[in-house]
Amino acid sequence: MKEVQDHWFREAKAKGYRSRAAFKLLEIDRKRRLLRRGMQVLDVGAAPGSWVQVAAAAVGPKGRVVGVDLKTIDHAGMPDQVALIAADMRDLSLAELGGCPFDLVLSDMAPDTTGDRGGDQARSARLCHDLLDRLGEWLRPGGNLVFKVFEGGDYPELLQRTRSLFAKVKGFKPPASRAESVEMYVIAEDCQSTPKASESSMESRDSPFPIAKERPRGWGAAGPGRPGRR
Repeated sequence: MKEVQDHWFREAKAKGYRSRAAFKLLEIDRKRRLLRRGMQVLDVGAAPGSWVQVAAAAVGPKGRVVGVDLKTIDHAGMPDQVALIAADMRDLSLAELGGCPFDLVLSDMAPDTTGDRGGDQARSARLCHDLLDRLGEWLRPGGNLVFKVFEGGDYPELLQRTRSLFAKVKGFKPPASRAESVEMYVIAEDCQSTPKASESSMESRDSPFPIAKERPRGWGAAGPGRPGRR
């Protein structure tokens, strides 16, 4: 496994990508052809910027890519069509993102892992629901979405909610993902309806990534996490 990881690390370094995660988006795009010239793309949880690099190259100078993360992303080497914002995605309005709805929303967000596999999976799903809550403002009708989630007890409900919003939804695990990783990428195409806030998203912001009220036996309590890590 270490040899496989080293391969993707070397490939990323050779091609000038900021992380091996670039190859996950490249593989997703090879499968579904979601990135096109002139598109407006939002990348949430964008640090260190490898997905922004891939998207910017695909959309070209007439397109636009906005990268958002809690961490500040270095703009060095990024083309002019890239804007980078250090902020919590839950606090951003469309006006703060440029005012124009996006054709494609990308998310490689994940909470900081704690070693509590069930809790980590639940916090990952919570982040994805937070993202879905905002698509009604951010994503144009007919637009597409790609997001990462840790598979677990909350995954089927999240998938069901996504399917209620898009014409076509499918899970995909890119070859660049570690074989032992529980991460899954959900590819959702052709947004059909305005997302509504899920019940759990209405809970207090005092606990940023609450675990669903009903969960499988044996899941541990969740601590706070931070989106944006890859």
